[in-house]
Amino acid sequence: MQERPYVISIAGFDPSGGAGLLSDSKTFEQSKVMGLGVCTALTLQTASKCLNLEWRPIDEVTEAIQVLMDNYSVSAVKIGIVKDAEFLAKIVKTVQKGNPEVKIVWDPVLKSTSEFTFFNLETLPQLKSTVNKLSLITPNYNEYHILRGDNLLADTNQCSLLIKGGHRKDHLGTDILVENEKETFLLPSEDNTIYFPKHGSGCVLSSAITAELAKGENMEKACRNGKRYIEKFLKSNPSLLGAHS
Repeated sequence: MQERPYVISIAGFDPSGGAGLLSDSKTFEQSKVMGLGVCTALTLQTASKCLNLEWRPIDEVTEAIQVLMDNYSVSAVKIGIVKDAEFLAKIVKTVQKGNPEVKIVWDPVLKSTSEFTFFNLETLPQLKSTVNKLSLITPNYNEYHILRGDNLLADTNQCSLLIKGGHRKDHLGTDILVENEKETFLLPSEDNTIYFPKHGSGCVLSSAITAELAKGENMEKACRNGKRYIEKFLKSNPSLLGAHS
């Protein structure tokens, strides 16, 4: 009998292993959940730059999701890079068809750190019908302001929001969890600790939180545990590719 809960990463393939499916898989393993995966895009990238991206057809993506949902008792799903609002909506619809109670976390990767654009920003207004079907959105500070500018987050009654603080000019590393209109500040766990920038750190945090939700933790506890995981990851070494342990 499978004792670990099943979790799906629906994300891009990064050959460097620092982000996307490979990174999520490493995080799931360390978080003691059984990781499954569906590829949304094939990328050519290193830890410092993205050179090319090829989207997989949405029908192939949803077919793969349906097969996994039909054959495994999936507790939570993490979604990474998606092409546009319609792409995301079809993924969410397929996931919920397989299990209406599944926890869904979307890490809205709009651009890479090297400014390679992933998400078609012209479709942002179409996200409104999808947002409240999600359990959690995890934008970084810059992505949050883009989403907020389109009033997409004005009516998030059901969906929680974790605003990651890694890109903040002030209070660096302070995340803000917004849940039922209540704000909880998640402060860095240690003072004067040296953290090293990491390729794919947003993927790691969102997949760590997804794993915690799959294990039955409430949203605040899942985010706190995920934050502890990412802080350890950021301290793992001085290179752009972090180590999971």
